This record gives sequence, C-alpha cells and structure tokens, in this order.
Amino acid sequence: MKQIIYFTAALFVSLQLHAQDNRFTKEDTLRGSITPERSWWDLTYYHLDVNVKPEDKFISGKVAVHYKVISPRQEMQIDLQPPLTIDKVTQDDESLGFTKKGANAYLITLKKVQKIGSKESISIEYSGNPIVAKNPPWQGGFQWTNDKDGNPFAATSCQGLGASAWWPCKDHMYDEPDSMLISVTVPKNLTDISNGRLRSTIENSDGTKTFHWFVQNPINNYGVNINIANYVHFADTLQGEKGILDLNFYVLPYNLEKAKVQFKQAKMMLKAFEYWFGPYPFYEDGYKLVETPYLGMEHQSSITYGNGYQNGYRGRDLSGTGWGLKWDFIIIHESGHEWFANSITYKDIADMWIHESFTNYSESLFTEYYYGKEAATEYVVGTRKGIRNDKPIIGAYNVNKSGSGDMYPKGGNMLHTIRHSINDDELFREILRGLNKTFYHQTVTTQQIENYISGKAKRNYSKVFDQYLRTTQIPALEYYIERNKVFYRWTNCVKGFDLSLILTNGKTRITPTEKWLQAKLKEAQLFDPSAIEKMYYVKTALVKKD
Repeated sequence: MKQIIYFTAALFVSLQLHAQDNRFTKEDTLRGSITPERSWWDLTYYHLDVNVKPEDKFISGKVAVHYKVISPRQEMQIDLQPPLTIDKVTQDDESLGFTKKGANAYLITLKKVQKIGSKESISIEYSGNPIVAKNPPWQGGFQWTNDKDGNPFAATSCQGLGASAWWPCKDHMYDEPDSMLISVTVPKNLTDISNGRLRSTIENSDGTKTFHWFVQNPINNYGVNINIANYVHFADTLQGEKGILDLNFYVLPYNLEKAKVQFKQAKMMLKAFEYWFGPYPFYEDGYKLVETPYLGMEHQSSITYGNGYQNGYRGRDLSGTGWGLKWDFIIIHESGHEWFANSITYKDIADMWIHESFTNYSESLFTEYYYGKEAATEYVVGTRKGIRNDKPIIGAYNVNKSGSGDMYPKGGNMLHTIRHSINDDELFREILRGLNKTFYHQTVTTQQIENYISGKAKRNYSKVFDQYLRTTQIPALEYYIERNKVFYRWTNCVKGFDLSLILTNGKTRITPTEKWLQAKLKEAQLFDPSAIEKMYYVKTALVKKD
C-alpha cells in the first residue's frame, strides 16, 4: 500500500509539472515514455559497427539489436535522429518495412511471429551527417575538431539528447543491454577509444583501422561513446576491493607528461570512492580516462576529460572555499558517476537527481577522505551559492524532461542534511554502499532510492525528500528563547515536514513540526543557529513571541 501511495504522489507531481509546461509534444512522449512498441521486448545485446569519416563529418554503419520477446507484438520502435536516416532493416536476412512516426521514431514491422520467450535480433543499416554538438556536453552530439598538430579530434556526448543522435537504438533509459560490442572504423593514422576492453584492432585494405571494444556489463545508451584522435597511451593498476583493476589513460601526445602527473588523481579517487560506495562497478571492463575536446562526461568505463590538466572546475573552485582547488573536478565528479549513473541508473530522466545529487556529494566525500570532515563540510556548504531554487529538482515524467540544475548543489546539500539527521556516519556509509550493492547494474526510480534510505535509516524521510526534490522552498526553523526554554517550529515547508535535527553536542535530537515545540534550558544552550545551518540546508530565524 505504501508504494502505491508514493507512486500516486509522484505521478501527481509529474502531472502538475506537465500542466505547467506547454512545450511538451507527441515527440516528447515518443522519446520519453515506454511506448507499446518498446515495452514488449527486452533488450539483451547490441553490436554497433560504425565507420567514421572525420573529413566529411559523416558516419555510416549497422547495429545488430538482440532482444527477448516478453509479450506478443509485431511492431518495434527504434530511434534515430535526423539528419541520420535508417537505410535498411532485416531479420533473418529478410528485409523489413518501416515507417517514421514523428521526427525520430521508426516503427519497424516484423514479419516473423514474435513468440513469448524467444530470442531474436534485427540488423539496422544507417548513414548520414550526425547532429553536430553545439556546446558539448550540455548540447551534445558529434564534435568535430582538430588537435594542435592538425589531426582530427572527434568525440560524442549525448546525455539528455540521447544516443539516437548518432546511432539507432532503443533510446530510453529503462532498458539496457546486458553487454555490447562497439566496432569503430577510422582513418589508419587515428585511434578510437570506446567503452570496455579492446578486443582487437584490424587494419583494412582501404587505409582504415577498425577497433573492436567489448563491454561485459550492462550499459546505458548515453554512456556509449567514441573518441577519435592521435592518442598515446599509458597504464596503471589499482589493488582494489575486488582485486586488480586495470587503469588506462589516452591523451594527445603533447599532453602526455602533464597527464602522467594530473591523472594520478584517478587512483586517489578510486580509493576514496571504493571506501564510500563499495567496489568499482566495472572491474571486468576496467577504468579509462580519455582526453576529449570538450569538458568531460561520465561515459561508462571510458570517462572523458577536457579540464586542461588543472585542479578545480576549469581552474575555479565551485565552492569558493579553496577546497575545490585541491583536486581536479572532472576526474573526481565524472568518475563518481561510475557508481551513480552508470551502475545505478535512472529509469526516467525526470529522476536525474539520482545521478547528479549523489555525485555532487561525492565531491565532498572525496574531500573528507583526504582532508577531513570539516573541510568537506565547508566545501558542500560553499556550493550552496550555486542553488537557484528556480524549479523542482524532479522533472516531468514520460517526456524526457529533467528538473532544475539544483539537482547538483541542492541535491548534494539534501544528502548532507539527511546524513546529519541520521547522526551515524558509519550507518550513512553503509547506506551508500548498500545502495550500490542492492541496485548494482540496475535502472531505478526515485521512490526506490527514497524507500531504501528511509528503511535503512529507520526514519521516514519521505517529507524531507518532498521538500528538497519537489518544491523550491528552503525550510525555515523559527525560534525564540524565553526564560529557561527555547521554542521552535518549521515554516516555509511542505505539510508534515519533520526533519529531525541533532544539536551541537552531537547527541540531543529535536524533531520540529509546524507547531511550536519547546526544549528546556540545558538543550537551549545547545541551540546554535549557525551550527544548524551548517549541518542542514535550512534557514534559521529568531522571531518575536506570538
């Protein structure tokens, strides 16, 4: 019953957001919902085989889509964004018909009877000039540039936009292949780096090379990438929680020496995050850090990097405290997504906070691991200056719509708030590790994450999540002191908001409500508004007695 109530509340919020935004179209629904043409088949495997011609900004190739039939249907939705086009579709070497529905969705008519439980595949041939990234990774697509020596330097990035910007796929996050082979053909003087491990390199007679990369683990569609350049390579290993983890680094030749210094932080990051989150989720595929012409992105086992070999975020500290200049933002943040984004993945982009809030807080956890809890607290509190409270963090469901960018600093501070409310750092760490164990390599909903945290903390944080994820209000703790007592209550909050606070001695707990409550003088002396604001993302306000 509880799950039904939660779902209804989430649906209500989604409908409210949907009603407030008249920009949504049938195209958004086709892209963002689990349509009947998607729901009947379970994606199991891709073989993406693509030929990239940087000089023409042109790609062509084919994709083998393997799937299991889970209900009988004869029409399949595959997505591909123009100006790319599907040229041919076959099943068992027999050509299939297809029609376009909207701009991006292709409906393929299957001739073979699709029987429940059967394992099938189709082959899709496609070609064209893919969407050119305008401002990657935020406005992604295919980026075509040249390095300082004039060599082609190209890369993909497509979160939000979708992998269908450069290859035909089931472009919805709820369904991932169990494994994938990525074959990329490029001019022979260049190298392609993609996800997983390099299985083989083949020199072709037409002056090209084909790189075959195999991904042994489930992978979300926007996590698939190709990076093309005149790369040089160096490697390392980490003795991690699951054994030896291979670390591979690919950079432009003139940046090699800088990379050997800066990329040492990758090993530091892995040690810290294995402590907080549990084993790196993709030992079988290894860890890679790959230089790209844009800032960076969390492509699974192929983290992309373009932060200029400097600490901070392009040399700046987003917290304004100085702690953010102790480490390279892109190495730490984007790699943190291996746990929260690539292993634990949202089903719907409306729940993108699951990726970004935990990874934002991972920056603070990294800081804590190496510089202490006080430094980490200063860092996460410092990031509050980036909170806008412009709209809710959770977006509209089923239309490919994420919420506010506050999912980064506000979401991180929400987790900081919950952590202090739990008041047991070892339990909080167990929750983080437990999330990664329970939802390992899975797609999830907000409600699953909320329920898990509340259950393990043995305290219902549903109203706390409602407050920070579904409203733009900063809860205010009003108080006044009279004789030997302090009186306090919550205002500017959702109905029933019941965030429990620990006072400055680390022991005394108060649970304010919307009604005035009181504490005796001994506790009042522990009532430090500035300390409360430091531990919790709330405002305090001294008011006059009613």
